[in-house]
Amino acid sequence: MPRPCTAAPARAAGPQSVDRALEILDAVADAPGPVGAKALARQLGCSLSTVYHLLGPLTARGHLVRTGAGYAPGPRVAALHQSFRRHLGLGPQVAEVLARLRRATGAEAYFTAYRDGRIVVIDTTVPVTDLQHPFLPGPETRAHATAHGKVLLAALPRPVRRRYLAEHGMAAFTHRTITGADRFEAELAQVRGQGFAVSMGEADPAFTCLATALPGRADGPDGVLHALSVSLPTAEFRRRQGEIRAAVARAAAGAPV
Repeated sequence: MPRPCTAAPARAAGPQSVDRALEILDAVADAPGPVGAKALARQLGCSLSTVYHLLGPLTARGHLVRTGAGYAPGPRVAALHQSFRRHLGLGPQVAEVLARLRRATGAEAYFTAYRDGRIVVIDTTVPVTDLQHPFLPGPETRAHATAHGKVLLAALPRPVRRRYLAEHGMAAFTHRTITGADRFEAELAQVRGQGFAVSMGEADPAFTCLATALPGRADGPDGVLHALSVSLPTAEFRRRQGEIRAAVARAAAGAPV
């Protein structure tokens, strides 16, 4: 029998109901298409009545829309994304930089930020329909295994970096992933010395990423750091690594932040 998400739908006004509503948002956002209320109830382990009770305000506020096939992200999501970018000081120039980098390298390009203990891929040239791509916009859960994560972590003060790694862990995603603290610190020292980071099959066995950090300080007025990166099949990277590194450096020099 599915458990109710809250003590009773009529009392869904406390922190637990907020958490469940956010779980519904995440479930709909992560789905490849519209999701029905019954499917949401099964996925979350909630009663159908509770799910409907939470879907009401989410649709009324525009965070979700109800379609003939189920619930989908609503128009408010686009406004929240724009607000998120604005608070990070990002304008349309970022998309232009990524597009130029994509044309110059033939590789997918990414713009990533660190703020307040979180690393997030903000923008990318990956088509929105490509849900199988290994690097997509959103919270980065593999920072220690990605090039953009490495350059951002390398730029943090060591106590902040150690706290980040303690909170997020250093899971092994492939046999190449660095999971030891001492080895990782040595890797970041090399990143700081050469000005770029490489992740060769560490987050995804088939892909290599190269990234460079943009000017900024984690202890600055906004506490935001940014990185520019690309990803491409490892065999292709091996053939073109000098060209790829030069193209990323040129793009970073002209980036708007």
